[in-house]
Amino acid sequence: MGFSVDGAGKKAVFDHALVVCIVLLTGAGLVMLYSASYAFAENWYNGDRWHFVSRQSVFAAFGFVFFVIAVNINLETLRGSIKFLVMVAIILCCLTFVPGIGLNINGASRWIGIGGFSFQPSEFVKLVLPLYLAHIFDKKKEKMDMFASGILPPTLITALFFTLILLQNNFSTAIFIASNALFVFFLAGVKKRYFVSASLIFLPVSFLLVLTKEHRLRRLISFIWPEWEPLGAGYQTQASVVTVRSGGFWGKGIGLGTRKIESVPEIQSDFIFSAFSEEGGFIGVVIFILVFAFFAWRGYRAALRSDGMFKRLLACGMVNMIVTQALLNIAVVSGAVPATGVPLPFFSAGGSSLLITLIMSGIVVNVSRVPAFSASEGKIDNGVYGGL
Repeated sequence: MGFSVDGAGKKAVFDHALVVCIVLLTGAGLVMLYSASYAFAENWYNGDRWHFVSRQSVFAAFGFVFFVIAVNINLETLRGSIKFLVMVAIILCCLTFVPGIGLNINGASRWIGIGGFSFQPSEFVKLVLPLYLAHIFDKKKEKMDMFASGILPPTLITALFFTLILLQNNFSTAIFIASNALFVFFLAGVKKRYFVSASLIFLPVSFLLVLTKEHRLRRLISFIWPEWEPLGAGYQTQASVVTVRSGGFWGKGIGLGTRKIESVPEIQSDFIFSAFSEEGGFIGVVIFILVFAFFAWRGYRAALRSDGMFKRLLACGMVNMIVTQALLNIAVVSGAVPATGVPLPFFSAGGSSLLITLIMSGIVVNVSRVPAFSASEGKIDNGVYGGL
């Protein structure tokens, strides 16, 4: 049980079960990352089988520092910094195009170099955009029927981030972030006619964007017709599907998987779930899904029981960003949807993703705080946590 003090000076208790879940996911992610990556790291990093885990652990340490800050920060104070955070996110996205700062890897300008580490600004957008949308919709809740003054400002900011990330040659992340933004638009009560208008523009444009890049088109064709290029665009996904199936019911045991060594390229990154499935089997996958389902339940529950539109939209936006990212990653690894570059939260190698995921999780825990004692009776309030 954790305590802090709310604005009225009363003790407030956050959802400790949610915190345990977050710590469990982070710890399990580090263990699985080592299991999935040690063979690759040993071959490519001078025998250092801890290469990926040691780097990820640094981000995990910083992530938990910011997690604690996010849990305890006054959300109204955070709202006062939203314009600054939006500007920082825009600048960071633009820095990916600056020679000497931005890192161009395989034709994609998605990272900026910081010492020996790299940071992906699109991950920061996953944090900033839901925060901005929750703030602006709460601020303009009386103007939801007015397009110019109510709907247009958040639409323009969403479109700006979508464009910047798309220009980084990161189509899947741009689509993912825009889709999650639309979820917040829906929760905020934006009229259905605006979604219809947006769909008439968004869907054809997305289709054209797929056709204009060869690697996107090849991924789509490989998904529809796996035999078309079995050793090319479709190889990683097909190898992943075989790896997932090889786990059987009980799995081979953590650390005992074999297909991670050669079968699935870069398995420690976006395809780490296939390594987990091989070693954990069907039982492990079920446990994994149940833990994420628990995270989603407690997170959405905190949002629905919070006071004020800002907190509800903020927590829902953050939880949805994490949960849908996990679902999309699992769908890709299982061959249910075309390959994307979306990592598995808490698990995939990539410090940017882990750092931002922990900050978002901390904000959700912050929203989950409720008064520990009722104002009238001075007794523990079981209306929120009682019986659970």
